[in-house]
Amino acid sequence: MTKKSKAAPKKASAPEKKASGKATGAAKADAAHLSTTNNALVDHAYLSESEFGTVAETLQRNLATTISLYLKFKKYHWDIRGRFFRDLHLAYDEFIEEIFPGIDEQAERLVALGGSPIAAPSDIERFSIVKVPTETVRDARTQVADLVADLTRVGRGYRDDSQTVDDANDPATADLYNGYAATIDKIRWMLQAIMDDDRMN
Repeated sequence: MTKKSKAAPKKASAPEKKASGKATGAAKADAAHLSTTNNALVDHAYLSESEFGTVAETLQRNLATTISLYLKFKKYHWDIRGRFFRDLHLAYDEFIEEIFPGIDEQAERLVALGGSPIAAPSDIERFSIVKVPTETVRDARTQVADLVADLTRVGRGYRDDSQTVDDANDPATADLYNGYAATIDKIRWMLQAIMDDDRMN
C-alpha cells in the first residue's frame, strides 16, 4: 500500500476587494475619477472632461475666495475701533449674511458636477484671491479701503468666470456667478460710500 503524499490544501483565491471608502488613485478635485465605494453615480452630467476641468477650477477658486472673504469681514468686524465702530461692526455682519450662502452653493455645485471641494485651511489659502490678515487692523479707512480693493478683484473674477464657464457649456454655473457679481458690486458700492465721509480722513 503506497502512501499518498498529502499536499497542502489549496486556498481558494478570494476576489480582490477594494478597501471600503478608500481611493485607489491619486486624490483629485474630480470625485468622478476616484474608485471609491458608492461612487458609481458620480459623473459630470452634460459636461465633457475638458469642460468639467474648466468649470471645476473656477468653482474651487471661488469657493476658497468666498470663505476667505467671509473670514476677512469677520476679522475686521472684531478688530474695528473708533468713531465708526458701531456702523462698521454691524455693516460687516450684514455683508457677511449676503456672502455666506455662496460658500455652500459653490461647493454643492462642484459636487453636483462630479467634483469634491478642497477645504483644508492650507488649500483655502492656496486657491483664494483674498488674503485674510494675520495682523490687527483697527483703523476704519484702512479696513474699508482694503475690502474695496478685494471686492473689486472678486467682482471682476466672477464676471470673467461667468463668461469662462458659459463658454464651457455650463450656463447654470454662469448664472450663479452673475448673481454673486451683483452682490459683490452692491457691497463694494456701500463701502465706497462710507469712505466718502470726511470724518474718515
